[in-house]
Amino acid sequence: MAAQYFREYETIREIRGPLLLIEKVSDVAFDEIVEVETASGDKRLGRVLEVGMGYAVVQVFEGTTGITPRGTKVRFMGKTMEIPVSEAMLGRIFDGLGRPIDGGPNIIAEERRDVNGLPINPAARAYPEDFIQTGVSAIDGMNTLVRGQKLPLFSGGGLPHNMLAAQIARQATVRGEGEEFAVVFAAIGIKYDEALFFRKFFEETGAIKRAAIFLNLADEPAMIRLITPRVALTLAEYLAFERDMHVLVILSDLTNYCEALREISSAREEVPGRQGYPGYMYSDLASIYERAGRVTGKKGTITQMPILTMPADDITHPIPDLTGYITEGQIVLDRGLYNRGIYPPINVLMSLSRLMKEGIGPGKTRDDHGDVSNQLYAAYSRAQELRNLAVIVGEESLSETDRKYLRFADAFERKFLSQGFYENRSIEETLDIGWDILSILPESELTNIKDEYIKKYHPKYKSGSSK
Repeated sequence: MAAQYFREYETIREIRGPLLLIEKVSDVAFDEIVEVETASGDKRLGRVLEVGMGYAVVQVFEGTTGITPRGTKVRFMGKTMEIPVSEAMLGRIFDGLGRPIDGGPNIIAEERRDVNGLPINPAARAYPEDFIQTGVSAIDGMNTLVRGQKLPLFSGGGLPHNMLAAQIARQATVRGEGEEFAVVFAAIGIKYDEALFFRKFFEETGAIKRAAIFLNLADEPAMIRLITPRVALTLAEYLAFERDMHVLVILSDLTNYCEALREISSAREEVPGRQGYPGYMYSDLASIYERAGRVTGKKGTITQMPILTMPADDITHPIPDLTGYITEGQIVLDRGLYNRGIYPPINVLMSLSRLMKEGIGPGKTRDDHGDVSNQLYAAYSRAQELRNLAVIVGEESLSETDRKYLRFADAFERKFLSQGFYENRSIEETLDIGWDILSILPESELTNIKDEYIKKYHPKYKSGSSK
């Protein structure tokens, strides 16, 4: 077997945070993988960030603690970072670099792939249009997820985004085909108790059988946070486009990823952008989000649900702001709903699925889906305005119809939005609940629904009563 090709240097000029500055180097390429061997024989991986004028800047994945300029060997391996991928990775748990941590055997590679992936040719992209049933009414009914979409979850510290992500991972199915999703779950910079929750949840519910889990903990070096989502997406691309699977990728928490990006940028002394984040954060996030989609001629698909916690619940913060430009909508969790005991606390008025209209209707969900969704939006929006008005003038000053809107809003939150963690609703159940709460309003107020659907689905006509 031929020896691996590498060039070895012992010319570390400077150590700065997770970075090494190597001098007197030649024939070194950007993004090349590097092996760093300390004086004590400890080996760590890194990659080349910058190269030129005889210098190379190297990021060390496991951090530079214990590395000294004298006695440390740096080997440039002549290739980019690759990981072994295999269908056998489903049902397994890995660290952020793709190494098994569940006590099982090492993965026997069916293929080795560059973690940076290859962009999907825009001409080969197929438009996402197949409905995904998550079992969560606020998503299926009003912010529908479709196969190949990237739909982020905007949350705040302490809100149950992890629970919702786990619930979706367990319940997501493609209607009509009876297919379950393979789930690739990447936890980025999360706390140990969160990692324990996900691990326990997937194992106890049996969802682990169709899931590959990558866990990167908060106490690990920042550099690994930048690699973890790319490792996960590399496996997802293999499963989708080589093994014809429908893959749901959940990335939590992209805010931790961006904080690591800012930390590395600061160590490189780059000119900061908004709130100290690097100016290239937009394109960097796009290199992750754009790895979702459908490819013409391929059966498999990649659907992404990135989760990001908004600092101070600020949706205008650079991370959610830039994410909104790249993705096709967002699901927003609301602290006010959460404080009132509503799970999942999804603020439907601030949420949006830009591809929803492509994935609903006859043959996909139900013929009344679009009209019911529009009516629920309109009625709940008006009810929120009336709630604010009632605080000022008192509920008794409102008209009878206005008071019915207030009752509608309470029922909407209590019956439609709120559901159990293990409650998996079909789209028919979701729409029927929508009709049930819309029946609180006078029929004359249902201006967004065609008369034929009112006659077909309204509880008054279905039951034959005259309420």
